[in-house]
Amino acid sequence: MNQLQAVLWDLDGTIVDTEPYWFEAEYAVVAAHGDSWSDEHARAVVGFDLLDSGRYMIEHGGVRLTPHEIVEMMLDSVVSNIKRSVPWRPGARELLADVRASDIPTALVTMSWRRFANEVMEALPAGAFDVSVVGDDVERGKPHPDPYLLAAERLGVDITRCIAIEDSPTGVASALAAGATVLAVPHVVDVPMRNDVNGRMIRRDTLAGITAADLASFLP
Repeated sequence: MNQLQAVLWDLDGTIVDTEPYWFEAEYAVVAAHGDSWSDEHARAVVGFDLLDSGRYMIEHGGVRLTPHEIVEMMLDSVVSNIKRSVPWRPGARELLADVRASDIPTALVTMSWRRFANEVMEALPAGAFDVSVVGDDVERGKPHPDPYLLAAERLGVDITRCIAIEDSPTGVASALAAGATVLAVPHVVDVPMRNDVNGRMIRRDTLAGITAADLASFLP
C-alpha cells in the first residue's frame, strides 16, 4: 500500500497570496533604478529563485543594481507589506491543519528568502512545518530539483512518496524533477498539465475542501 510520507508546500501563491506584493516591489525597483517593467515580465518570474528574478530584471528592466541588491530591496518592500497583512490563499491553512492533525510530516519549500518566510511562519500555528527550505539555502533554486531534494533529505523521507503543492510552472517543474507527485493549483499564471510524468501531476482550481486523505490518494 502506498503511504504518503510528507507534504511539501510552496509559499508564495500557494499558502499566501503575496504575488501582488512582489509585483509591487518589482515595479518600484525598476522605477527607481531601471527603465521599464510590465505585468508580462512580472508573471514571467513567478516561482523563480529570487536572484534569478534579479538577473531577469537587469536584463529586461534595465535595472542598474546587482541581483543581490535587487533582492534585498524587494524583500524590504514585501516584508513590510506582510507585517501589515497576511493574505491567505483559500483552503491552505485548513489543509495544513488537517495534514498536521494526521501526523504527516511537512516542509516549506520556497524560493523566498528566510527573512520573508519567517514572517509567514510566525503567523501560522506553532509547529506548522517540521523543516523549511528557503531560497538562500540552495545554490540552484526552482526549477532545479535541489530545493525539494533538500527538503526530503531534512525530513528523512522518500521524495517519491511525497506530495508537493505548487502554483507555478517553475515550482511544478522543480518538484517533478525531484521525483515528487505534484498537486498544482494555478493562481497568477497557468500551469499546463504534463503528460510525461506518469500520473505524478494533479491539477485543481483550489485547495478549499481538499483533505489530507485526498492528498494521500493522489500518490500513483
